[in-house]
Amino acid sequence: MTTNRKSAGTGLVLDDHYLQHDTGGGHPENAGRLQAVYGMLETCEYRPRCRLLSPRPCSDEELALVHAQGYIAKIAATANRPFASLGADTPVCAHSHQAARLAVGGTLQAIREVWAGRLTNALALVRPPGHHAEYARAMGFCLFNNVAVGAQFARKMLGARRVMIVDWDVHHGNGTQHAFERDPDVLFFSSHQHPHYPGTGLFTETGLGPGEGYTVNLPLNKGHGDHEFVALYRQLLQPLALEFDPDLILVSAGFDIHAQDPLGRMRVTPAGFAGLTRLLMDIAASCCAGRLVLVLEGGYCHAALQESIRAVLGELTEASQTDYLALANQADTRRVDYVYHRCAMVHRRFWNCFAN
Repeated sequence: MTTNRKSAGTGLVLDDHYLQHDTGGGHPENAGRLQAVYGMLETCEYRPRCRLLSPRPCSDEELALVHAQGYIAKIAATANRPFASLGADTPVCAHSHQAARLAVGGTLQAIREVWAGRLTNALALVRPPGHHAEYARAMGFCLFNNVAVGAQFARKMLGARRVMIVDWDVHHGNGTQHAFERDPDVLFFSSHQHPHYPGTGLFTETGLGPGEGYTVNLPLNKGHGDHEFVALYRQLLQPLALEFDPDLILVSAGFDIHAQDPLGRMRVTPAGFAGLTRLLMDIAASCCAGRLVLVLEGGYCHAALQESIRAVLGELTEASQTDYLALANQADTRRVDYVYHRCAMVHRRFWNCFAN
C-alpha cells in the first residue's frame, strides 16, 4: 500500500447555487443533502487542507461532447418556468438549468486543476447528479452527465489519452455506460445493486464494437458491506486499471451504498468509503501521477452523507491512511468469489489479468 505520497493538494468544489435546484417537497434528491454536507464542512478539520474551487457554468460546446444540441436547448428552456417535469422522478425549477450547468462546470474545473498538476485530487460536491443522464434524456434525478462530460473534456480539450470512470453508486450509471460503450479509450467500471433502478448493468454488458471489453459491470445482491466492496475493487478493479493504464481516474461517487441510505440495501460505512478512496488513490499513484477526481452522485441519508464525505476527505488530504488490505481480508469470501469469477469469466477474453 502506497503511503506518504507527495501531494499537490486536494480541491473542493462548493457553490450555493447548487442549493437552488428545487425538486419539491418529499423528493429524496433535495437541497438538504448539500446543506448538511456544507454545514459539516464548516467545522471539518480537513477543510483547511483543501483548496476551494469556484465553478463556472459550462458551455454548450462542452455539453455537446456528450449531449444532443436539441436536448441542451430543452433543458435551457426550463429556466423560464417555475416548475417542470422531465420525467416521473426528475422535476426541475427555474434555477435548475443554471445549477446543472454549474455542476458540469464544477466537475470540469476540478479536472482542469488536477490535470494541470496544481492539485493531486479533488472532490466536486455538486448537484443535480449526472450518471443516469442520457444523450437526449433526463432521468433518475439527473439532467447533464457531469462525469461523462468531464471524461470527454479531459480527452478532447486537455489531451488525456485514456480515462477510467469508476461508479460505486447503488444505482447503475446507464447514461455513462451508453456514452462510452463503443469507446476503447474509456474504461467504465460500475458496481451497483441488482435488481434495482434502472435495470441495466449486467455482467454480460461489456461494450459494443471497438469498445467491447471496456465496460465492466458488477451487479451485486443486497447486503454487501465495507469488506466485500474493498475486496472486489482490489481483486477486479486494481488489475484492470494497471493493465488499462489511464491518464486520469474519475469517480461517480454515490453514497447511497451506505447502510443507512433509504434508497439502497447495501451495508457500507464511512470506513468502507475511506478504504475505497485509499485504494483508488493508490491505483492513481501507480497509473497517472495520482490524478483522481470524485464527483458526487447519490446519497440520501443526510447524516450518512456527512460522515462518509468526511471520511473520504480524510483520505484525499492524507490526514488519514486507511489500511484497505485489512478491510479486504475480512470479506465474506463466498460473496466475493462469486462476483469475481462471474466477472473474470466474462472478461478473460478481453484482459490478460483475467486470462488464467
